[in-house]
Amino acid sequence: MSTPDDSPPTTAFDDEAVLLVGHGSRREISNEQVRDLAAGLESRLGIPVDAAFLELAEPAIDEALAELAALTSQVTVVHCSLFAASHVKNDVPLSIEQARATHDIEINNGAHLGIHPAILDLLDDRAAAVEAELGVDRTEDDVAVVLCGRGSSDPDANGDVHKLARLLYEGREFDRVEASFVGVTEPKLEESLHGLSKHRPDAVVVLPYMLGDGVLTQRVRDWTDEFDDDYPYVDALAGDPLGTDSRLLDVFADRWQEARSGSVEMSCDTCKYKVDLEGYEEDVGGARAMLRALAHQEAHADREDVDDEPHTHDAPAKHVAVCTNRTCADMGSPAVLERLRQAARDSEHCDARITRSSCLGRCGDGPMVAVYPDGIWYGDVASEDAERIVADHLDRDRIVSDLVDQTL
Repeated sequence: MSTPDDSPPTTAFDDEAVLLVGHGSRREISNEQVRDLAAGLESRLGIPVDAAFLELAEPAIDEALAELAALTSQVTVVHCSLFAASHVKNDVPLSIEQARATHDIEINNGAHLGIHPAILDLLDDRAAAVEAELGVDRTEDDVAVVLCGRGSSDPDANGDVHKLARLLYEGREFDRVEASFVGVTEPKLEESLHGLSKHRPDAVVVLPYMLGDGVLTQRVRDWTDEFDDDYPYVDALAGDPLGTDSRLLDVFADRWQEARSGSVEMSCDTCKYKVDLEGYEEDVGGARAMLRALAHQEAHADREDVDDEPHTHDAPAKHVAVCTNRTCADMGSPAVLERLRQAARDSEHCDARITRSSCLGRCGDGPMVAVYPDGIWYGDVASEDAERIVADHLDRDRIVSDLVDQTL
């Protein structure tokens, strides 16, 4: 449910647009919510705001940026992502770097929605609506809240769900507030609900911490209804997702202002792509290295005055990323990586940087090898294929067609 947007428009800026990036859903109603938020943000900021999607909906990010590049000289990307996981840290930045290299346009990249007072206020209202429907009062009854996120392989994102749950508890009269997840990580929602039954609260309020009303929110409702049927002494009900509430526009406006003023902050101290976190050691570098290679190539393009500025250097012609995540590693990717590096060293013509990568999303079809800026992905690569990839693709720009992954 939306609340009216009574805020005065922000002062308009000439020759500037905003791209609001959502994940995309098979349910068109969820995609329409992103477009509705884009329309609301345009009214709030007083400048054009378009919507784009990572997958499952149109337009894609690269298509939207290409269209905006013909109309304006500056675009600020604002994320609908609730937390900073791989989409925010890798997928969107890669699309932005490719757009910067292709179009004459300035692109500012904003932060995820994250933890914000407006979101806490919104969640409190969502909980109050469920309490009213159940006929309970947190000041008189024992009301427990479960904040349920989708779950991520990124510890930063999962940690922020727990932080948000704690902040929702602080200063409010809930009996307890716990974090849980639909999948990928623990505790799962079903586990959290059954654990709460031992405390015998009067009511359990489940808040799906998601933007759109899609498949996952329905799963949260179904699990909550099953729990309600199994435990007749506890009333349980799931609330609504964040939806298109106008308070989200406050968060978007803040993230827009941070991005265009160069004050975006990310939690780099606990980022699995930057530091060796226990259990995530294989993810260090990964797609972040691919992003750096693209940005590096743009910043250090071939120049005629390298001798005059010896601290600068030419970028490699290609960047090769070899997935060394668990599945590909079990299938022999470390050997592929080493053979590629050895073949590149032995070659007189190869100009490439070869690095390991975290998961490339093709588990079971590996070992996976991605070559950029060509955008060619090879699958089911054996160590004995390394010489062919170097000799044909890296040395002579000839694709090794029998190894090209089916996604292409």
